[in-house]
Amino acid sequence: MPEQDLGKTSTGIKPNVSALFCYLLGFITGIVFLLIEKENKFVRFHAMQSIVTFGALFVIGWIVPFLPYVRVVLLPMLFILDLAVWIILMIKGYQGEKFKLPILGDFAEKNI
Repeated sequence: MPEQDLGKTSTGIKPNVSALFCYLLGFITGIVFLLIEKENKFVRFHAMQSIVTFGALFVIGWIVPFLPYVRVVLLPMLFILDLAVWIILMIKGYQGEKFKLPILGDFAEKNI
């Protein structure tokens, strides 16, 4: 696969590697890259999508244990969803794709 020109970053890290790093520790690395990357829209998009996606999953993960009866089913499903989304987004970012999640990706794109 030929390498795309994703522009330069203010960090000096390749944009596709930065995009992967945006997801590495969930919303935490998303915040870090949103703060340190000032130029590259590709990296900033992935940073914002990481913040929105994993921030929402983090909040949901704190709420679900307090739900009687359904928590037994929802917690394992939430874990699987979280893991699958995390892996997919890291792969897509590293491949240089601007992979947008439904709703959250649009929100991230509008707010970078």
